[in-house]
Amino acid sequence: MSLQQRQIGPLTILFGKDNGKYPQGNSLLIQGSSQTVIIDPSLGVVDRKGHLPRVDRVLHSHVHEDHVAGSHLFADVPWHAHVEDLPGLASMDGLMAIYGFDDATRGSFEQTVREEFHYQSHEDIHGFNDGDQFDFGGVRLTVMHTPGHTRGHCCFIIDWDGSDERLVYLGDIELTGFGPYYGDAWSSLEDFETSLEKIRQLDSHWWLTFHHKGLIEGRTAFLPLLEAFTAMIDFREQNLLNYLAEPRSLADIVQHRFIYRPGTGGVIADAVERRSMGMHLDRLVRDGRVTQLLDQYQVVRD
Repeated sequence: MSLQQRQIGPLTILFGKDNGKYPQGNSLLIQGSSQTVIIDPSLGVVDRKGHLPRVDRVLHSHVHEDHVAGSHLFADVPWHAHVEDLPGLASMDGLMAIYGFDDATRGSFEQTVREEFHYQSHEDIHGFNDGDQFDFGGVRLTVMHTPGHTRGHCCFIIDWDGSDERLVYLGDIELTGFGPYYGDAWSSLEDFETSLEKIRQLDSHWWLTFHHKGLIEGRTAFLPLLEAFTAMIDFREQNLLNYLAEPRSLADIVQHRFIYRPGTGGVIADAVERRSMGMHLDRLVRDGRVTQLLDQYQVVRD
């Protein structure tokens, strides 16, 4: 097959097209002596249909359309996600609640999720929590709850017999220049910041993102990427403060674009800007750095 993959001990990285650029993703296959597990089956896994080993269970770092796109291929085995995101595996209503789109947007997005991402609900679903451990036979996985992107987003710390290396699967802590995404109804800016600090304390030889960056070798290579990714939060907030030198409404802020590039259109982009920058505004008002008068926001002058 033309799709790339990489073997590291009992782990096989199933790279999506363009190193997992959305809507693709980089999935992880774990082959222990007692169980074979796949993490975040993506559209790249769908492209590999017929070329995969028997899988005993599916683990999800969180529940978003691109991370469950290949889960339907494993309808006869248990699916796992953090308890906070589990409703997204149980029903379309549960999945849509994670995003929080209004009715007009939801209809078209549901169609996309079904047709382009092959969404199917599942009955045999199981929730895990922070610190839970799985042993697949010589391969161990520890759950690290890292909310912010969604309520239940998790990273997975994986080590295996015969090696002092480990791999941290980062999910959608993707280390891109875009920066952290916290634009859904189940997102949290401040939870994301706490999660990034937790990850900064980890030591590992390998790091894997679901999108874009893919496989990173060595903590010295990983940390600058994490720092630049994290810095995008302050970059957005400072840009917002600069913009609020004059009174602005939330509608003005949404149209100005702080998350997406200026000129990016669409109701989904509007919703993401509104939620994301709304979180920044809430914090700035709470901290006394911005004042709100009716629907206008402005920096508090010294």
